[in-house]
Amino acid sequence: MPISELTALERIARVLAAEHLSANAEGYEPSVADEVDAEWINYRAMALAVLKTMREPDIVMANAGDTAIWTRMIEAAIDDYDGSGSN
Repeated sequence: MPISELTALERIARVLAAEHLSANAEGYEPSVADEVDAEWINYRAMALAVLKTMREPDIVMANAGDTAIWTRMIEAAIDDYDGSGSN
C-alpha cells in the first residue's frame, strides 16, 4: 500500500483549496496547482474539522474493518497537527 509523504491534514486542505479555486469545481480558475500550493495552508482549520468528523466510522466502514484501528489512525492524524503551522 502506498504511503503519502504529505500529512492527511495537508492533503485534505489541498483538496478543499482546489475545490474552492478550480473551475472544475466551485471556482473560476482553469488551472490552480500554483494557487493550491500557496493557499492550502488557509484551509487547515476546515481540514481539521473534516478529520475530527471522520473519527467515528459509519456502519459501512465498520463492516469493512477494525473500527478501533480506524479511530486510532484518525486520532494520530489529528494529534500530528498541533496548530502552530508546522504541520
